[in-house]
Amino acid sequence: MNRTADFDLTIIVPVFNEEDNLRRLEERLAAFLPECSRRACVLFVDDGSKDGSLHGIKEICARHQDFLYISFEKNAGLSAALKAGFDFAQSPLVGYMDADLQTAPEDFNLLLGDIDDYSMVAGIRAGRKDSWFKNTQSRIANGFRRMMTHDGALDTGCPLKVIHTDVAKRIPMFKGMHRFFPALVLLQDGGTYKQVPVRHFPREAGKSKYHLWNRLWGPFADCFAYRWMRTRYCNYKVSDNNL
Repeated sequence: MNRTADFDLTIIVPVFNEEDNLRRLEERLAAFLPECSRRACVLFVDDGSKDGSLHGIKEICARHQDFLYISFEKNAGLSAALKAGFDFAQSPLVGYMDADLQTAPEDFNLLLGDIDDYSMVAGIRAGRKDSWFKNTQSRIANGFRRMMTHDGALDTGCPLKVIHTDVAKRIPMFKGMHRFFPALVLLQDGGTYKQVPVRHFPREAGKSKYHLWNRLWGPFADCFAYRWMRTRYCNYKVSDNNL
């Protein structure tokens, strides 16, 4: 039996070489779960880590019955890790946060307050604590993406999101598509989303997995992939069946 079915919300946490952050992550999430406005569990997705992350994740899950994990045979990337989380989750809602704790798990409650009225609620990082260079790259990439997709999203790089699981499972996932969640949700018939400001903090441990290519040039190319996909996306509503 898939234990995520016992919960209202599955918080997906992709992990790639984050062993230095795991203790703090465990403490913050373990403290938050009893305070979450929905009954929630944590699903770690180890993305083929080459350090001690998987060992640490297994130890964490052994200490907490509401902490679960899946592990990849080899590194597949953030979009694949999120897709796996969506595929395996059986709770009505899924959430997503990064393992670096630059966003606060406590802010999931801000998003959950509106999720009954929208397909997805996404965070916007208020007062970002990243470097001027990183912020500039993000502003350029976000501006170009909005021009290409017309999704109106201000900060698709913010990892804090809550999505109805049936919506998440219908998102077409390719490498880089995690940056297009608002646009991909809007492609779905009746798809809606809301943006909510959340807190942002500097990274305290570990190393960022992002650099100029995957923060700026990669997303530019992905915009054209999205434009191609948008004209071919399939929507349908079943009027009757005898299943």
